[in-house]
Amino acid sequence: MWTLVAIAAVFMAGIVLYNKLVKLRERADAAWAAIDVHLKRRHDLIPNVVESVKGYAAHEQKTFESVVAARSSAMTAETPAQKGQAEGMLNGALRSLFALVEAYPDLNSSVGFRNLEDTLNNLEESIQAARRYYNDVVRDFDTRMGQVPSNLIANSFNFREREFFEIPEDEKAVPNVSFSDGTAS
Repeated sequence: MWTLVAIAAVFMAGIVLYNKLVKLRERADAAWAAIDVHLKRRHDLIPNVVESVKGYAAHEQKTFESVVAARSSAMTAETPAQKGQAEGMLNGALRSLFALVEAYPDLNSSVGFRNLEDTLNNLEESIQAARRYYNDVVRDFDTRMGQVPSNLIANSFNFREREFFEIPEDEKAVPNVSFSDGTAS
């Protein structure tokens, strides 16, 4: 009799642990989907920003090309690590583009451009908040998977650790901007 109770208790504990892992996995999936939505909106907005600046600074082709290339790379990245790397490159390219805008007072004071810039800034804040939430959920999920006895359930049902969505440190650096030769780098 007591053996049956012990087996039932172990079985129930296994179910509870499995359900906790599933819940965390689903939260991680939902958090990643939210990041994807924000990134898509950002990627869709960038061509409008580039076109606005192009009208004022047509000779800054290198800057425009780097933004377009970085956007393309960010849109094709698949894993959180790849997206983090690509988004870091895109951030650097955008910083160069916005530094370039400072040299054009008419563009800088344009209501249309300011609205685009404000929208992009709001998206950046949303992406940062979504990334923090996603990384928190991934941390909780990965921690749970590493703990005994959850790790036994996780390994039995092929749960896999998640990657954090991080931008590499070298991509967080402020770009070096020089207008002495008419370019931003």
